[in-house]
Amino acid sequence: MKTSVFICTYNRGHLINGTLRSIIIEQTKKPDEIVIVNGGGENDCKRVLNEWKKVFSPLKIIKTKNKNLASSRNVGLKMCHGDIILQTDDDARPFPDWIEKVVKFHLKYPNCGVIGGRVIDASKRNFLSKIADVSTFPSHSCIKKVRSIAGVNSSYKKEVIIKVGKYDETLFRGEDVDYNWRVRLIGWDILYHPELKVKHIHRPTWKSLFYQHFMYGRAHYLVRKKWPKMYSHYPLRISSVSTLIKLIASWTLIPFLDAATKAKKLNNYINGFEIIIISIINISNRMGTTVEWWLDKND
Repeated sequence: MKTSVFICTYNRGHLINGTLRSIIIEQTKKPDEIVIVNGGGENDCKRVLNEWKKVFSPLKIIKTKNKNLASSRNVGLKMCHGDIILQTDDDARPFPDWIEKVVKFHLKYPNCGVIGGRVIDASKRNFLSKIADVSTFPSHSCIKKVRSIAGVNSSYKKEVIIKVGKYDETLFRGEDVDYNWRVRLIGWDILYHPELKVKHIHRPTWKSLFYQHFMYGRAHYLVRKKWPKMYSHYPLRISSVSTLIKLIASWTLIPFLDAATKAKKLNNYINGFEIIIISIINISNRMGTTVEWWLDKND
């Protein structure tokens, strides 16, 4: 099976240099092509990409205007010709056996249109990075079918992409959640496999981490509005006593229960301070959802 590795970048030559090294130099199985969509300007990123082009000739560099990530992905997917398209980010470092195992698992699980796996913190594991790790990327200890998968460690069968079509460019975030939902709607499974590992450079500050989750909340509202039947902890509207209870729980009980579960993954025991921090992150996500709902109703 031929493979395409697909990455979108924007003015981050200092980061994508390490990503390309992990793919071109360190992989046990080399990709048949790498497709990079560069939404940035004439800067260090362009120089880094051109240098790697000299090392790996099947590297396609596509310059585009930076509308949003969905738009950049649509531009790049048209240029991917592999049977399997592996997606990662410019701040990621796939493990050396990443491509080899992606191909292996797509052959082993033919009914799975999307396969992804673990996203691991690439920093020095300070408290901030550990909280970002557990609060941002779902982690499972076993192989399981899931609703969606992190875009930084995802792979798609080409035939699935052909059937699903383009990413929704009206979504400023959450385009990957929307896309994976559409994959499931046409009958394909999405598989999480813990042996597929990618290191990721998480948000470097508390402010950027909270803002990231706030924006996730805004995007989640837009995706839920588009797909009302998609599972969620909160209702789109209050139509009964049960939906009112669910709405109240989404602000109170659920953020803390989720935080307790995630905090336990950090140390295998419950730490009250960690629960509080992760709960606040969860509530920032909920605030983003509420802000987007308010903007939508008053548009």
